Amino acid sequence: MGLVIWVCLIFILHVFVALPISSNPEGLAQNSVDFLNYAREPEISEWMIGIRRRIHENPELGFEEFKTSELIRTELDKMDIPYKFPVAVTGVVGFIGTGKPPFVALRADMDALAMQEGVEWEHKSKIPGKMHACGHDAHVAMLLGAAKMLQKHRDDLQGTIVLVFQPAEEGGGGAKKMLETGMLENVEAMFGLHVSNRVPAGSVASRAGPLLAACGFFDAVISGKGGHAALPQHSIDPILAASNVIVSLQQLVSREADPLDSQVVTVGKFKGGGAFNVIPDSVTIGGTFRAFSKESFLRLKQRIEEVITLQAGVLRCNATVQFIDPFYPVTANDKDLHKHFQNVAGDMVGAQNIKDMPPMMGAEDFSFFAEAIPGYFFFLGMKNETKGHLEPGHSPYYTVNEDSLPYGAALHSSLATRYLLEYQKPIPTWPKESLHDEL
Repeated sequence: MGLVIWVCLIFILHVFVALPISSNPEGLAQNSVDFLNYAREPEISEWMIGIRRRIHENPELGFEEFKTSELIRTELDKMDIPYKFPVAVTGVVGFIGTGKPPFVALRADMDALAMQEGVEWEHKSKIPGKMHACGHDAHVAMLLGAAKMLQKHRDDLQGTIVLVFQPAEEGGGGAKKMLETGMLENVEAMFGLHVSNRVPAGSVASRAGPLLAACGFFDAVISGKGGHAALPQHSIDPILAASNVIVSLQQLVSREADPLDSQVVTVGKFKGGGAFNVIPDSVTIGGTFRAFSKESFLRLKQRIEEVITLQAGVLRCNATVQFIDPFYPVTANDKDLHKHFQNVAGDMVGAQNIKDMPPMMGAEDFSFFAEAIPGYFFFLGMKNETKGHLEPGHSPYYTVNEDSLPYGAALHSSLATRYLLEYQKPIPTWPKESLHDEL
């Protein structure tokens, strides 16, 4: 009896793999369900888990993702998927389909964080001081899982799906550097996702328009005159000046910003002095600022520099301010792609499992893509109380609910294939050249 069941399962799987992607309304909905069912099969789901764990054991920081990139290229080679490498140092861009328009892109970020993993498990990070604590290992695994499914349907695709494996999301502006290569100039739509410990497993969350804030970072050195703590009259105290600067910076939002225009200024770094009885020569402070409009963001930048330099001067200190490139723009979702996402996700997980995500002051360098190309970014749920509490991203105790991987791979696949079926706009063809190059 067991043998009969296995034969039937194998037959069903092969039937699905062989079925063409349907373009009629009923077929479009079924495509989404079929992709999810296929992604749940051990051939895909267990394979993705294995990929994710291998990447998790060997985390690499931004623009250092050489082994991660090598793993991706090895798997693409096994699938006979052509690609370009290197793109922005370690990035990989793969291609599935006709090689002709329309071009739709799917993105996964690859980099880890500079922190020590605190989770004790079989696949704990093997690299001291480095950890995948934001789910990028899962993002790569899901995009490779989507590639595995899509490649089986390559002859049914009515256009080209571009696989974007991006370096340096965590502050390095890897998306910006990939755009600067020109590799994505013919792409007319792009989708990206992020796993979330706050959204229930089996659900997704997003919204049309602004989703994540524009973000910038600053460092400032406030210089005075050091001396003995018992004789402050002979010194110019930069610690006092820096303290006043920090208090004044908080007033930029509370007293100058429209209460209905969300903004944040946070000082997260304060370094000065090394002894109880010595006034130091200088103090270094640093922080971040966020806003949901370009105008508000630029105004904050201007006022931060003014407040630091002028307030330091009040207490006889000098100050220099450095803003750290790149600034991340607002992550804003295209309204037409939001409708597309709702249709695809609704067919796959049900409309009741599509959550409205309120705007958040976090930032994402997918914003560079969405600023240049109509883009859509969403959150993939991992929360499952029966499996215990999940720590938020950037925690040393961060974990991934691997049961969510099939949903991400299936959503990638369905969003891209349905886009190619529904959006047939003529654009220039991709330049004719070898796509399996190492530039």
